[in-house]
Amino acid sequence: MDVVELLESASLLVPEAIATENDITVRDVWDHLVHDEWELALNLLEELGDERQLPLALWEKLAEAAEQFRLERSAAWCHWRCSEIRNGVIRADLTLRPAAEARRKTPIPGAGALRPMWDIGHLSPTGGFTVSIASLWVENMPVLEPGGRATVRLVPLTPSHWAHLRPGRRIAMHEDRTVAGTAVVLEVHSPATATPTG
Repeated sequence: MDVVELLESASLLVPEAIATENDITVRDVWDHLVHDEWELALNLLEELGDERQLPLALWEKLAEAAEQFRLERSAAWCHWRCSEIRNGVIRADLTLRPAAEARRKTPIPGAGALRPMWDIGHLSPTGGFTVSIASLWVENMPVLEPGGRATVRLVPLTPSHWAHLRPGRRIAMHEDRTVAGTAVVLEVHSPATATPTG
């Protein structure tokens, strides 16, 4: 499919009743498509997809369109949303330890490249803590500096390990045996249905 076909096909997956905070609807997407403003149409479809859980097929089409446009961050975001639908997502308020107190001295990349370990309350057979892995996306920021705080999105490597989490739960991020940061869970969405709990 070419870009126009991908965007037209994706727009058909968005219910007409959905609107963003700025009252953008799928009709605005169609207006941009009619005027060959494909990149704007792609951006609006991403915004509409962030308003409500939309089908995996929408994000797959948007990812392919973004790749054809060579929009790396947009393509990464669309692929990330596909992962959220497949594996679930946990939104959390993360605070990293300051560089003087932690191993990490450089910023965390914001676009899902990091897959840290998390102490989410599971114990090993010997009674020590055990960790689970989740990829990390920093919302609305290209990077998160040591000592910084941001809302993050976590996509679990093994979704069943994370099923017990509820909003308000405190979890710890590890890049080695030491704590790199702490987070408070804001939302938990299950795989496929992405229904919030709490």
